[in-house]
Amino acid sequence: MKSSQLSEMEYSTFNAAYIKAAGDVDLIEELEICLHDFIRFVQNIPMDKFDYRYAEGKWTIKEIIQHIIDTERIFAYRALRISRNDLTPLPGFDENFFTNNTEGNSRSLQSLLTELSAVRHSNLLLFKSFSEEQLKRVGVASDHAISVRAIGFILIGHQKQHQKVFEERYL
Repeated sequence: MKSSQLSEMEYSTFNAAYIKAAGDVDLIEELEICLHDFIRFVQNIPMDKFDYRYAEGKWTIKEIIQHIIDTERIFAYRALRISRNDLTPLPGFDENFFTNNTEGNSRSLQSLLTELSAVRHSNLLLFKSFSEEQLKRVGVASDHAISVRAIGFILIGHQKQHQKVFEERYL
């Protein structure tokens, strides 16, 4: 399954940027490959950059990694609920509130990357478990229609988008 197979009815205009950032890749393969690429990339960032903010009020690299972890968990929960034909509209979340209530900056880089890896591997197994029918199921999250398979590509694009921000604004 590739992102080019998605219909624009399967995700919101807000999430279109993440779908585009994912690229036209195989969902399952890229969920795994981009994790390893991201970890290698982050491990090559100079240590003095992890607590750096490029402007007042902006997140540090450690806070962004924690944000990626939190987002992975929330979106996996959405995918699970929708895949099981749960038609309950799912709420959005305030990413700034979440980040302001973590201890991302006090954590070691290794602990953040280990947790990200564990969460992604769990999500990879979840997405591998979905049938074609389950991947195509559509529910509502954050007041917008979204399919299970679109959620997978959003996870990929979200991570890639933040890596691009690291390259452009932090290094």
